[in-house]
Amino acid sequence: MAEPLFERLCLVGIGLIGSSIARVAQERGDIARQVVAHSRRAETLARVRELGIADAVEADAARAVRGADCVILCIPVGAYAGVMRVIAPHLMPGAILSDVGSTKGSVVRDLVPLLPEGVHLVPAHPMAGTEHSGPDAGFPTLFQGRYCILTPLPGSDPEAAEKVAELWRRCGSMVETMDAATHDKVVAIVSHLPHLIAFTICGTADDLAEETREAVLKFAASGFRDFTRIAASDVDMWRDVFLNNREAVLEMLARFTEDAQAFGRAIRWGQAEFIEDRIRRGRSIRRGLIERKQA
Repeated sequence: MAEPLFERLCLVGIGLIGSSIARVAQERGDIARQVVAHSRRAETLARVRELGIADAVEADAARAVRGADCVILCIPVGAYAGVMRVIAPHLMPGAILSDVGSTKGSVVRDLVPLLPEGVHLVPAHPMAGTEHSGPDAGFPTLFQGRYCILTPLPGSDPEAAEKVAELWRRCGSMVETMDAATHDKVVAIVSHLPHLIAFTICGTADDLAEETREAVLKFAASGFRDFTRIAASDVDMWRDVFLNNREAVLEMLARFTEDAQAFGRAIRWGQAEFIEDRIRRGRSIRRGLIERKQA
């Protein structure tokens, strides 16, 4: 077995992503010699103890990060600045600070001004998840065959970036690197906009007259069920995603709105060729995902 990448890995937040990392680390043994889990909720820490997925649990964030050579923020991105103010004085020189948030511009904005000298920031985003949350939701194969995007800062330590990349490779991910602004535009179209649409469709269904809504729920076809699965996602996390990737989400929403209106006009005026083209393009995208084993 390979030497562990880290001596003490601290997971700040132990929900779906954090608890999945903890489970992989426990299963493999070559990610960290010790895994420390922090949560501000006592009931979460009690559950982590019951599950036995961390070597130590710590209610105090400052104590949790002390002596950790790698700290990963697994909390909603809107909480980063507040948590960073608490932990920054206690991060040891040479430590790597990373995260799993699905916005990256906001991570740089909120963490860099508070980053202590000698601590290496390597933002990351594992493109994996389910609609479930909490420490029971995690499982060790969550990241298998999924992409993890790293957005290291210009001039950042390449060794630190490589250690974070290796952590994700050992979790089963394929690792890609890009700048934060590009990342935020990409995820706005492949993740954030689909969630916005799902939340909106489910909201529309919920606003229907009572008798119609009951029929919607009773006879929901697979298309609507897919939307409800996405719409069941964590409230705090997705609120923060939309508020912290505002510009990219609004840009993609504007483009989608124009395209949706064009599709509506085609339906109104019986433009079968336009409709067929949109359906064929959708089928082509699906085939591309299947070929890349991302479906």
